Formats: sequence, structure tokens, C-alpha cells
Amino acid sequence: MKNLGLTAPLQEAIAEAEELIANAPFIRTEQDLLEGYDYLSGRIRMAMQMAFDYDLDRPLFVNPTHQFSRQGLDNPDAVYFNAFLREGVEYVVRGRRGTTADLSFQVMGGMYSADSAATSLMAFDDRELEKDADGNFEFRYVAEPGAKSMIVREVYNDWDTEERGTLTIERPDTIDQPAKPLTEAVLRKKYDVAARSLVGSIHTWFAFPQFFERKEPVNTLTAPRSTPGGLESQRSSIGHYELEDDEALVISVPECTDCSYQGAQIGSDWYVSTDYETHQTSLTKAQADVDPDGVMRFVVSERSPAGEGQAIANWLETTGHRTGSMMLRWQRLERDLGPEDGPTVQKVALADVPDLLPHFTPITTEEYAARIAARQRSVARRMIS
Repeated sequence: MKNLGLTAPLQEAIAEAEELIANAPFIRTEQDLLEGYDYLSGRIRMAMQMAFDYDLDRPLFVNPTHQFSRQGLDNPDAVYFNAFLREGVEYVVRGRRGTTADLSFQVMGGMYSADSAATSLMAFDDRELEKDADGNFEFRYVAEPGAKSMIVREVYNDWDTEERGTLTIERPDTIDQPAKPLTEAVLRKKYDVAARSLVGSIHTWFAFPQFFERKEPVNTLTAPRSTPGGLESQRSSIGHYELEDDEALVISVPECTDCSYQGAQIGSDWYVSTDYETHQTSLTKAQADVDPDGVMRFVVSERSPAGEGQAIANWLETTGHRTGSMMLRWQRLERDLGPEDGPTVQKVALADVPDLLPHFTPITTEEYAARIAARQRSVARRMIS
């Protein structure tokens, strides 16, 4: 049999993507470069999945963003699903509501690009759905002009106790029909789509932080505001940090009792979440300690601010990254947020951190290790890849 040469565009795209990664302007250390190559593996994986794991005649929800394929400062507390749509076609979405803090649906027009955020055509959460006593729901949607994909986010506030539900999507007009046989033209197109998606996604997420967080002064966070291309019931606070090993940020933010989910995370210059399984790089309001005054005080630093043999409950580890992203999120809000609901930030010497925490109580390294073990078990239980 002859070699059809179908993978040539993807091979060229991988080589181009590797050059982009190797020459990223923010690489300072060998760790940065190695993380870039790990990031590249996730981009290749995502590109192949999005090109090959769907058929517009037989829609399904795929999980393109997870611990092995990170993008767009992905939320460690979220499980993401994506289904591609065809304009004018009716879709039926069915599921059973789990016990997670938030389940939201969003229809996007187009994709994120290096020039702009994607357009949100529709966004709602499951509060707008009729559900039976067991949490089952069904709704129909006719893809409007410009609709390209449906994104579903299932978000955990308490990793230990909340459980994911179930979710399917189908086309009533094609559900009873067999898949079309493979053709060379179809496969050639899929490899071409994967190639363009790979390079395009790297350009996109290199550019995206420059539109928003990198325009803000370093070591600050914005007041809560609508997330670009995000959900109606979500607000976010964004920023970026730059710290030496002996420096820290103290982020103080009131616990919000008018939302089901509130979380804070650290990200890398690759604009992705950092290791949230074996390090504490994110915390939700269910995981964080809340002081008696109703304020959560997070400490962002490389080394433990509590000293040798100790840690603090709300430590967000920078895991070797002297610079990186920061983001706070509020979801399933019952009211809008003002500046008073948002964070304040202090940059301080690491040694001075305990003096700035009015209710400081250190935990032991054994207690901190137990937290990490619990994180790994929770991620393994809820994540799919």
C-alpha cells in the first residue's frame, strides 16, 4: 500500500510549535523550558482530540482540558466539556445533576484566537433547567447563527464530598444512523485541522494574558468583574506576580456567602494551572481557612511562610515560578459584586508574613502532607482524560 502522507501537515505543525515553545520570551530557567515541552504535549493531545474525537453528525461532549492538557489558565476546580455544533441543527442535551457547586452551559461563536476572545452567544446554569426528583434534566437547543460549540463546566467547591453528574448530547435527526465510512479526504482534513489547531492554540494563549492580566500592575489583583468570554453568573479578579524567594504576597478577600463557588489559584507564564495535585496551588472557600472576621488570607510564596517544619493552611505555592498568573473566581452568584467583595494585596518579606496574619495558626508538615494526599485522591476520583 502507498504512503498517503496524511500526517505531513501535523509533523510540520509540531516542528513549528516546538520552535514557538523553545523561543518563548518568558523562559528563564531549565524548569521553564521543560514545562514548555510538557505544555506542548498537552497542546498536541488537545489538537488531535478536537480534530478526531468528534463528528458533526454524531455530537458528543469531549474533555479537552485537564491535568494532562492545560490551557487558558484552566481552573483546577473545574471539569470542562466541549461539543461542536452546526448552525440550524437541533440538539438534545440530557443529564443528571451531581452535587458539584456549579453546572453551567455556554454556547460560543467562534474560538479564542491570538486577536480576541471568543463570543459568548448564550450562557446559563442549571438553575434554569427543570429537573426531576433524581436531578435528571433535558433541554433542546437549535444552534443559532454563528454558534460553533457548547461548553459545559462542572465546578467543585469541596473536592472531597461533591460528585460529578452525567451528561450527553445528541442530534435527533441522526441518532439512528451509522457513522459514515472513512475516506482519505476526511482523514486528510482532520490532520490538517489538528495542525492548524495546534499552532493556533499556542499563539492564542501566548497572546491572551497580554490583553488582560499583564496590563495590570505587577503584584496586584483587579476588583471582581465579568470574565472575558465568560459566564453571566461568574466574576473574576486577575493579576500576575513577581516574587523573589524571600518575598510573599498576602491576598485578603472576604468569603462570599452569596455564591456556591469561590476559589483562588496560581498559574505559570505558560498561562496554565500549575501542579494542583501534588502541590497546593489553588484553594476554594471550602478548602481554605476563613478567619473569624470572615476574611480568607492567602499567602503566595515559594517557601513555607511559617518556617521550618511548619506551614499555613492558606499557602499557595509558586512551585519554582518567580513570575506567574493569579486568578480569583466567584460562580453561581446570587448578586453582583463590588470592589469591597474583592481582594487586597500586600507584597512583604517572607519573614514578616506571620505578623500580617491576625489569626495565624501554623499547621505541621504532617498535616500539610495529608492535605496533599487528599488532593491527589480527589483529582484522581473526579478527573477524566
